[in-house]
Amino acid sequence: MAVANRESLREMQTRLASRLQLAKSAGTKLAWLAVTAGSGNYLLPLRQSGEIVPVASFNPVPRTQTWFLGALNIRGNLFGAVDLGLFLAHSNPGNSAVSNTECRTKDAHVRVVTLSPLLKVNCALKVASLTGLHSVESFRSSAPPDVDMPPYFGMQLLDLDGRRWQEVDLQILSQSPRFLNISA
Repeated sequence: MAVANRESLREMQTRLASRLQLAKSAGTKLAWLAVTAGSGNYLLPLRQSGEIVPVASFNPVPRTQTWFLGALNIRGNLFGAVDLGLFLAHSNPGNSAVSNTECRTKDAHVRVVTLSPLLKVNCALKVASLTGLHSVESFRSSAPPDVDMPPYFGMQLLDLDGRRWQEVDLQILSQSPRFLNISA
């Protein structure tokens, strides 16, 4: 079963790479990797996103925030793993109901998106699913973030099917004091 899942992920990564190459040759500028995390739809800027990696487990780190899943070894490099859905949902400290152990074992097919090496932060974001690549043409309207939203939230976009998406600026997120402070 794990082999089939790895093959599915490889196929999806190959399709995404092919679409990127086709879009570049056709002159279309793709802007975002679309993911779901927690109960939200998020757009991660492609220039700030790194690899999509399947993960079997996280190495727990004691006394950390519930959204910090632990350490992760990706091809010999150490990454801090963050549950993106939990991090974004726990802007309100009263929502911390899920423990690190539950997060690590909750999903059998975990995928993470690493931050671009250009951001110089070895971090991987756990996402629920990858929904593809999107360009500006994929959306019918946009609005600036609400004034009370965190600074790493960019535009709010409405796609052609009526779904709402929130842009997340990974560079601002990766420098946010709240994101950098993983201690409980």
